Amino acid sequence: MFMPIEFRRRISFVATIALISTLSAALAGCSEEKSETADVVRPVKVVEIAQADAARQLSYSGAVRARTEMNLGFRVSGKIVERIVNVGDRVNVGDLLARIDATDYELAVRSATANLEAAERQVETVELVRDRAKQLLARKFASQAQFDQAVLSYNQAVATRDAAKSALSQAKNQVIYTNLVADRPGIVTAINADVGQVVGSGTPVATVAVEGEKEVQVAVPETEIGNFKAGLPVKVGIWSDAGLSLDGMVREVAGSADQQSRTFSVRVSLPNDPRVLLGMTATVEASAGSGTPFVSVPLSALAEKDGYPIVWVVDRGTETVRSRPVMLADFTTDGVRVTEGLKFGDLVVAAGTQFMTDNLKVTISNDTTRQAAAAAETSLVR
Repeated sequence: MFMPIEFRRRISFVATIALISTLSAALAGCSEEKSETADVVRPVKVVEIAQADAARQLSYSGAVRARTEMNLGFRVSGKIVERIVNVGDRVNVGDLLARIDATDYELAVRSATANLEAAERQVETVELVRDRAKQLLARKFASQAQFDQAVLSYNQAVATRDAAKSALSQAKNQVIYTNLVADRPGIVTAINADVGQVVGSGTPVATVAVEGEKEVQVAVPETEIGNFKAGLPVKVGIWSDAGLSLDGMVREVAGSADQQSRTFSVRVSLPNDPRVLLGMTATVEASAGSGTPFVSVPLSALAEKDGYPIVWVVDRGTETVRSRPVMLADFTTDGVRVTEGLKFGDLVVAAGTQFMTDNLKVTISNDTTRQAAAAAETSLVR
């Protein structure tokens, strides 16, 4: 069959295009297959382990309070008829805080006064009898027994008079005790009873924080109380003033734990500073020694494998990662403390641990390494 030359040229051109397309597709498939089989290199952020440290920082919050607080109450019972002070008032020695009804005690004073006068008259009477008996004995008109009886009556009258004097003094003191006064300067921090209330002797009516040394009281768990001893220097920060840092000292450690919270009360003495006011929130920081050195890593670096904690460590030579089991000490606000499994200079993957597999190729930038090392050193300092 005869075909025109132009038609044969068109068929040849189409065949050539089809062959080129087939070859291109084949080459592309080979390229994709080669790309798929190539090693994956993942960029990572790492932290370099700093020198292990055996000290750790303990931090507890508490409130500033006066070293001495007095719960003042009346020394006699009665009904409160007047309260002079309010919470926050500053008082000095002898200032009147409150009064109770003194009517009954004033009547007791009158009764004791009358009893004393009667006792004194009785002494005068028996004294005359004694002197008369003495004169009669000298003249032989009275026996020795009569004189001895007169002397005994006189001594009994004197004793009764002395008892009446003491009763009168006691009654007068009770009148004085109807006034509640401050015996030391300070600030009223609480009112526990008010006008109209009947209180017994010793019932707290007002609490006064004595001026002078201040302290911070914190609650320390039983697992850490062994790190606190009297005389231990600590750092105290005030929450309301971030720039204020004071040198405190442990003054007292409770000998037994609180029955409900199971914590021990620790009192820390503060230096005199007018910026520190009663009731302010304070933070007590102390360094605690640990028998086992530890290193700190970010919490994001921690992973889990077969139910055990691990971290991913970068091999500097092969630039691959391997999982490494670690033993944890405790968790902090900045990360986690590790006691076993890491050493100085190790590079630990700090982020993206969920994408890590053993022998995975990674790439690390110098900036990331330097920043991670600085962060690790900062974490250890804290």
